[in-house]
Amino acid sequence: MPLRLALSTPRHLVAALGVAGLLVAGALVPALAETSAGALPDPAAATAARPMVMVNGFRTAQFGMDEKAVRAAITKDFGTKSDKIQAGENAVERTKILTIAVPDLIPDGGVAQVSYVFGYATKKLIQVGVTWSAKTDPAMTAKILYDNGDVLRSHFMAEAYAPESVKTNVALPNGILMFRGADAADHATLLLLQGTYTTGEDGRKTLTPASLDLLYSADPNEPDIFQLPKGSF
Repeated sequence: MPLRLALSTPRHLVAALGVAGLLVAGALVPALAETSAGALPDPAAATAARPMVMVNGFRTAQFGMDEKAVRAAITKDFGTKSDKIQAGENAVERTKILTIAVPDLIPDGGVAQVSYVFGYATKKLIQVGVTWSAKTDPAMTAKILYDNGDVLRSHFMAEAYAPESVKTNVALPNGILMFRGADAADHATLLLLQGTYTTGEDGRKTLTPASLDLLYSADPNEPDIFQLPKGSF
């Protein structure tokens, strides 16, 4: 099932990939390795070279902001008028979501959908997601998705995330975890290329991507969402 940022799937995905899920995942898919230009930076070297990254949100929208402040941040960051900001909710997790369309968030990368999620109890920003797909841009191609993913992965690998938290190019049943990293406060960044696999005559698997999803999470382990009390049923 395609990842729907700002809904229930990202929360479960982040939790599943937070620790153990990454350690038992499969090998790097050759088709992705071939698209990568050059060696990736070493996360430990990046950390030693500069202060550790702080994942506090996305651009001027910071974790902990209320809806009014996030709407102002959206307008400041993208010039989006209020009537172009779509509001919705996740009925299961009971979180509110603001969604906008942003062309060329990555230069020549097509139209992206950016989603801002507000916690169930706090009503404050807890998560920001960005997705690229044919649904966000009918002109999207597999090459653009691969290129966008390579650009973002290289960018994140050059940042000083906690070295022990960094995972890259992990094969998953429905795609590839291109990057996962966390800062000192365990705020997480996750980059996932999703699609379907085909197996060639030589046995090598090739991923045909359908979407690229980027997620920033304030608390991937205990997100502020509605949950039934233990023992209530």
